[in-house]
Amino acid sequence: MNKLLCALLLYCVSALASGEEYSGHVVNVLDGDTVLVSRDDRLQVPIKIRLVNIDAPEKDQEYGMASRQSLLEMVLNKPVRVVTQAVDNFGRVIATLSVGDLNVNHAQVQRGWAWASSRLHSNKVFVKMQQEAQQNRRGLWAGDNPIPPDLWRKDHPSQLPAATPKQIVNNAACAQKSCARMTSCAEAREYFARCKSHALDGDADGKPCETLCAAEKKLEKKLQH
Repeated sequence: MNKLLCALLLYCVSALASGEEYSGHVVNVLDGDTVLVSRDDRLQVPIKIRLVNIDAPEKDQEYGMASRQSLLEMVLNKPVRVVTQAVDNFGRVIATLSVGDLNVNHAQVQRGWAWASSRLHSNKVFVKMQQEAQQNRRGLWAGDNPIPPDLWRKDHPSQLPAATPKQIVNNAACAQKSCARMTSCAEAREYFARCKSHALDGDADGKPCETLCAAEKKLEKKLQH
């Protein structure tokens, strides 16, 4: 896949992902700021979620495993609410994660297991949380001069995640669509079988776009006569 097509896919998926909300369960915790979430409304490969506005130590970095353990205890196998913002260059969905009333992004910074990393540190809420964690020497701040992950990654470029164009294509292929955007009953059924989109099955009877399919069937009978 060439760079232009990959960039185009990233742009499209990012636009589709922006502002979407859904529920799911965390099926794996990769590190202190990245998890895999299985959506409750779709049967598909779990989505890689990167927590927005925070940056946790990498797994092979000092405090990396402790940061991962903190996140694991909060979310693993628990029902979560995901509020997406975009998709990054590695195909990860950038989002806020909540367990009940607990904002997990906030909690990782408050506990001292992640840095505040909003663009240009514009999010003052996260900055204040980090300052409080530093002052109280929570988590990694109990150590001497912890190395920010972005600086650590510069010395360990092999630790950067690989972009996954195939995963980007799959996510884009299952972007939310309505029956009005289907060109035929066959397309609706194929899309529903692959993506299990509730938008195509308003009455939840397992039959997508029934009005479209009925109209198509009626037209076929009319043409036969």
